[in-house]
Amino acid sequence: MREPKKTGFKKLLLFVAGMVTAFTLLSGVTPVERDNVERDNNEGIVTADTTVTTAAVDSINRLYDDLNLDSFQLSKEAYTFAVKGYKNLIAQGAISKQDLLSIVDFSLPSSQKRLFILDMHMGKLLFNTYVSHGKNSGIEQATKFSNDLNSFQSSLGFYVTGKSYKGEHGFSLRLEGLEKGINDNAFDRGIVIHSARYVNEKMAKKLGYIGRSLGCPAIPVNLHRAIIQKIKDGSCLFLYGPDTSYTAKSVMMNGFRV
Repeated sequence: MREPKKTGFKKLLLFVAGMVTAFTLLSGVTPVERDNVERDNNEGIVTADTTVTTAAVDSINRLYDDLNLDSFQLSKEAYTFAVKGYKNLIAQGAISKQDLLSIVDFSLPSSQKRLFILDMHMGKLLFNTYVSHGKNSGIEQATKFSNDLNSFQSSLGFYVTGKSYKGEHGFSLRLEGLEKGINDNAFDRGIVIHSARYVNEKMAKKLGYIGRSLGCPAIPVNLHRAIIQKIKDGSCLFLYGPDTSYTAKSVMMNGFRV
């Protein structure tokens, strides 16, 4: 069946909807409480146009200040790198779920909530919670990173989320490492997002750090299902660490310009 022609009234509605979307992107936003899940049933978010206007780029950069992400201790450098790579991946068509950007900030110790999940279209912080690093990356803080099999270290860089599944650690999320030589062994290493009982606030306060994984970014049991359901199926995940060898080697950091 041929698509019916749009009437003048329908065209007007589409124009108004577009203006509302633009206003939402450019408007101020309010930070959410840590660990809170954003109960937003609006799943019909329009895919971002890769030809972003200067105003829209400025608005995305302003999110760091608008959401008071410095008060949540998210590194400005981690955020800047993450947004740069996220926009490059959108331009390349590498991510299909373009409204979400997840950042793990390994410049923070594991006793702090260093997983940040942002809705870049709606201008909201959806989650801020604990996340583990690999047992051979460090104790309180991740300082060593590897892409090697059986290294039991975390791998930095950009990932795209895959399908959820039920495995050894229960409900889990597959990850695809997008950076050759940096994290592209993620599948072979079994690097996934899963829950772990050693990732919790009680342990963080008692020991000054949480438990460590074999390289997976493990998250709290009470939030893992909501987080995985939200970010699965093609969203962008960035694992950041203050590691000069990564920034020098990463094509995502050096081969593209925003």
